[in-house]
Amino acid sequence: MFDDLRDLYQEIILDHGRKPRNFRRLDGADRTARGDNPMCGDRMELEVKLAPDGSIADAAFQGRGCAISMASGSLMTEVVKGKTQAQAKALSDSFRALAMTGTCPECGADLAEEMERLTPLSGVHEFPSRVKCATLAWHTLNAALDGAKEASSE
Repeated sequence: MFDDLRDLYQEIILDHGRKPRNFRRLDGADRTARGDNPMCGDRMELEVKLAPDGSIADAAFQGRGCAISMASGSLMTEVVKGKTQAQAKALSDSFRALAMTGTCPECGADLAEEMERLTPLSGVHEFPSRVKCATLAWHTLNAALDGAKEASSE
């Protein structure tokens, strides 16, 4: 069973890596940031459009990188839509814990569905150099929401 689950997760990562969702320019973006992973060469530009209430109405990214960084950007843009900025930052913290340890014991029930969608990337904890690939999109999201223009996975 464990091998079947690992194969499924790998398939999800490869699918999102090859055909990333929300890989486009976003007209009318309110926040943007560029992310860089100097160790791997991954680069990303994230654009976020906010709703009148300040929640994330849309998110899109462009860039180049390994399958893990592209899959992470794809999954991240899917799960943050409709979230408040505080919820998006909480997701970011939870995802970074998941990527670094393979589990997220502190993840609350309010984000359980989103964290389940991000679980295919949990295996990167076994490869410390790949954690930076997986977290680049999330560092870039935090930079955009904080009004910074640049983010790094370092």
